[in-house]
Amino acid sequence: MAQAKEMTALEWGLLLGLSVVWGGSFFFIEVAVRELPPFTIVATRLILAALALHVFLRLTGRRMPSDPKIWAAFAVMGLMNNAIPFSLLVWGQTQIASGLASILNATTPLFAIAAAHFLTDDERLTPRRLAGALLGLAGVAVLIGGDAMRALHADIWAQIACLGAALSYALAGIFGRRFRRMGVAPMATATGQVTMSSLILIPLVLVLDAPWTLPLPSTGVIACLAALGLVSTALAYVFYFRILSTAGATNLMLVTLLVPVTAILLGAAFLNETLAANQLAGLALIALGLAAIDGRPVRMIGSWARRRKRA
Repeated sequence: MAQAKEMTALEWGLLLGLSVVWGGSFFFIEVAVRELPPFTIVATRLILAALALHVFLRLTGRRMPSDPKIWAAFAVMGLMNNAIPFSLLVWGQTQIASGLASILNATTPLFAIAAAHFLTDDERLTPRRLAGALLGLAGVAVLIGGDAMRALHADIWAQIACLGAALSYALAGIFGRRFRRMGVAPMATATGQVTMSSLILIPLVLVLDAPWTLPLPSTGVIACLAALGLVSTALAYVFYFRILSTAGATNLMLVTLLVPVTAILLGAAFLNETLAANQLAGLALIALGLAAIDGRPVRMIGSWARRRKRA
């Protein structure tokens, strides 16, 4: 198994930037849900991102594909990678804090490696990855706490919704592998999926939320919606595919370790949120699980031990 490519200073900077814009999404959502219903927030986020990405493609001279089969695949990808997980996360944050939602979202790679084992031929579950997955799942159990085994309170359902979002992201990642085989450029895939998920959600918003009947949101909420669409979605995709193209998927996965930290710091700094001891312990176990899956910390410790032995 090949080792992950060492990242340059620029790639590390982009990774940190991606963690900030993705971590910031939980903060922006936490503010927006105080005044707007979930579907309105998600649809606005996706519409703004789709418009921004189309403008980006136009400015860079790129074209969208015209094959109906590709657009059908965009619709499936948009449903699994945007419409479903965004909606679940936003609804979940009406019940739980942004930091906790971001921790639950960090389980995405754990679901991904398990799903890939059964749904692909080239990403089998190795003993090291299995150990990492078990550590991460233990972290989820500790994070949610014993109440989940005794009673299903509203916050438990919200946590399950966030885990459902992580599962949807994982399945989307496996489904999205087909776009490379179909010859679709990464930025076109990002733009296509966001466009189709916007079209899927618009009818739901019109029927369920009747946004024309809602009071005008405050300036702060409008700013958060703009940041969600333009920064935490459109700009995030630009960072995402830039890192993916130069540093690879394994390095990109490290961002999931940084997003909860960003979300927790923003929530603590601006929303006066706190995390219980079991939630912090759960985060630590999830981080250990992801580190085991990635493998580099283990190799670094082994290399350090060998140098110490030779000294």
